[in-house]
Amino acid sequence: MKQLVVLFLTVSIISTTVEAQFKAPALDKSPMDMSYYPVNFPILKIQNKATEPLMCRVCYSRPQKNGRDVFGDLIEYGKVWRLGANEATEIELYKDVKINNDRLKKGRYTMYAIPFQDKWTLIFNKETDIWGAFQYDEKKDVLRTDVKLEKQTDPIEAFTLVFDKTDSGANMIMAWDNVKATLPITFIK
Repeated sequence: MKQLVVLFLTVSIISTTVEAQFKAPALDKSPMDMSYYPVNFPILKIQNKATEPLMCRVCYSRPQKNGRDVFGDLIEYGKVWRLGANEATEIELYKDVKINNDRLKKGRYTMYAIPFQDKWTLIFNKETDIWGAFQYDEKKDVLRTDVKLEKQTDPIEAFTLVFDKTDSGANMIMAWDNVKATLPITFIK
């Protein structure tokens, strides 16, 4: 009986020690971030300061420049890019919108881009929860649109995606390295 108690205590101590040795995964080099329109909506909501309803939310990872040449090198021209790093960027629309006169229904979409030297082709795709662009399926595209690029004199270190209010909706601004792309989004009333 004494041996059984000792065995039980030994197994219990080993189990506790194994559980206590949990190691968290390393911090990702391209952290995930989220942008809202209206900007800072969750904070405004809890402060009872939201003056307009939630219209859209984008979840994306933020790769770093780290001294690299980004467009044309790290991100190849003419090839589908996940519009960030790690998981492909996703946008959730809480009501129907217009993008360059094309209607896009409310819902959740994966966003991709095909970068060129003078423009990006932005893609809204109905398949979500995708890592990278390795299994991108053009047949699942729901909208494609081109946006012109603006060169920036001060390079942006981390890929950034934010919203800026306009009279008819918001501009989704995407910037990295020395490039800025602006996608006008019109909110349908």
